[in-house]
Amino acid sequence: MASTTKQWTIDGQTGFDALKFHEKVELPQLGDHDVLVNFHFVSLNYRDLAIPKGKYPFPVRFPIVPASDGAGTVIATGPRVSRFQKGDKVLTLFNQSHLAGPIKASDTTTGLGGALDGTLRQYGSFEESGLVKMPTSLDFKQASTLPCAALTAWNALYGIEGKQLKPGDTVLTQGTGGVSMFALQFAKAAGARVISTTSSDAKAETLKKLGADHIVNYKSDPNWGETAKSLSPGGLGCAQILEVGGPKTMAQSLKAIKAEGIISIIGFLGGFSKEQPSFLDCLNSICTVRGVLVGSRMQFEAMNEAIDANGIKPVVDEKVFGFEELKEAYQYMWDQKHFGKLTVRIDEPSQSKL
Repeated sequence: MASTTKQWTIDGQTGFDALKFHEKVELPQLGDHDVLVNFHFVSLNYRDLAIPKGKYPFPVRFPIVPASDGAGTVIATGPRVSRFQKGDKVLTLFNQSHLAGPIKASDTTTGLGGALDGTLRQYGSFEESGLVKMPTSLDFKQASTLPCAALTAWNALYGIEGKQLKPGDTVLTQGTGGVSMFALQFAKAAGARVISTTSSDAKAETLKKLGADHIVNYKSDPNWGETAKSLSPGGLGCAQILEVGGPKTMAQSLKAIKAEGIISIIGFLGGFSKEQPSFLDCLNSICTVRGVLVGSRMQFEAMNEAIDANGIKPVVDEKVFGFEELKEAYQYMWDQKHFGKLTVRIDEPSQSKL
């Protein structure tokens, strides 16, 4: 069994220069309920770039092993582990203590790659409660994209009891980021209509291939919210909107929402702005606006079953970075050169020391 690991850490908030590579770090003794994972692929999220840039609003400690999303093989288990055995293919849970039900404040202090050491390492030990089995229909690279973006999309669509996505609902997604594309795929699998926004004709083609019913170019149509509403059945609006832009797009989302619809705020890619809607605008639109911080283990397992049942394949960027090319990967993503999820290869599955 491995006794040391190669790993990256973030040592501060000075930008990507805060990323440091360590050739040989001692692995701690496995606890009774711990599982040792050999990682094969890690996928990156905007949050991973925001942390060294000092733009992440949730708890972070330094130094920290970055990234929340990892897919790997179990190579050892503590004596009292019951959920996994050697050789199992597993994924990491973003907030390690969020097992079921609504998220609690204490769960936000267990985020991998922020508050707790994450996945950008060859080997990592995790409590067995903080892992799930991989969907059987995906390979390690595809599956590594699920813990943050996919689960966030799933929670947005299914997270409120009594208001979960239904067949025939209209869903609005924004852009072609990971969360938006997973939401499109999940919504189509559920029999919903999807209206997607983008600024690129090339990206519009991909959205169509994934099943988008209508595409709206938000650059050529600044009133895309009203346009989206007009495209919904009867012009009544969208039952669900995944809001990734933040203040700069929220006003348009409020124009597109259906009465009693849900706007899930899951990001702030558009930056911050003083010009933004007020709480009263939610009343005027008679809608629910909620913040979504990924999802629970129970939701993760339900989502994985749906992925297998519906043959859903994550959209993954063609470029794969090597483990020691992490700074280049961060810059590539920061420059928005990626399309779909961006992945980093850690160890080939054949190299697992079982």
